[in-house]
Amino acid sequence: MEYRQLGKWGLRVSCLGMGTHMNLGHSCDEATSRAMVRAAYEGGVNFFDTANAYANGDAERMLGLCLKEYPRSSVVVLSKVSGVMGPGPNDRGLSAKHIREQCDASLRRLGMEYVDIYLCHRPHTDTPLEETIRAMEDLARAGKILYWGVSEWPAPLIVQANALARQLGARPIAASEPRYNLLYRQPESSLFPTTAEQGIGNLTFSPLGHGVLAGIYKPGEPAPPGTRAADATDNAVTLQLYYNEENKRKAAELVRIAEELRTSAAVLSTAWCLTNPNVSSVIFGAWTEPELRENLKAADLRIPEDVRRRIEELFPTAGE
Repeated sequence: MEYRQLGKWGLRVSCLGMGTHMNLGHSCDEATSRAMVRAAYEGGVNFFDTANAYANGDAERMLGLCLKEYPRSSVVVLSKVSGVMGPGPNDRGLSAKHIREQCDASLRRLGMEYVDIYLCHRPHTDTPLEETIRAMEDLARAGKILYWGVSEWPAPLIVQANALARQLGARPIAASEPRYNLLYRQPESSLFPTTAEQGIGNLTFSPLGHGVLAGIYKPGEPAPPGTRAADATDNAVTLQLYYNEENKRKAAELVRIAEELRTSAAVLSTAWCLTNPNVSSVIFGAWTEPELRENLKAADLRIPEDVRRRIEELFPTAGE
């Protein structure tokens, strides 16, 4: 396992991070969750990504339970705030009240005294940036978080927030968590150049484009039962961003390229994300231990330059 610097900061994270969205505390029972976390940890993963809103807090509870058997100093835990956590008017967003209360709630669920990285889970325009930045600084000074960052924030807002942090004497953004994969290369145009200039590490998610890049959707065929594209309760993003005949055709070609390298399209897609020097870690999802072990192979796959060029010609970049 390779360990990369989080931007300019001293924290080192495994190049692959285990995600907990829709698996831990949701579709995976405790035995499966423990087996997957153990396999990830033994495979060298030290970075685990979660959020208060994942399974309404149950993902944090399960992750905390699974990590109890390991030294706290050996893992990097990331959680997030801003998602809806209740029916009240202050049960969401990035106000000082919500941030403070949800950080405390996340720590209780995780059974930890601090989280290593705490992210603002998408922008919240109803709250002044100054309020959010001061709230994050207060948490850091209280020892409840070590680094703070943002998820799916546009580059101009990141620049604005860091400029304001300097004015306030607060610590700047250390981490950004953007969507990034072969079908969604938009961060390359402005986000990655901005984070490089600002010294921010990128912890990217969705390396398989909701399964499209794994080749599970065949051209000319309907989505298989049980897949995200077939789930009417959770397929909006899949259908909007990824699921179409052209992308399924490209994914089928990616499967053929992966076979030439004696690997899977899923491993190849994840390994491709790691070739970008702006990526500190790629967050993967898994629902079984064998699937997780397969994902870990991406850390060791080296893509030949000619193959990388073929892949990028098949999936050209797009403007942000």
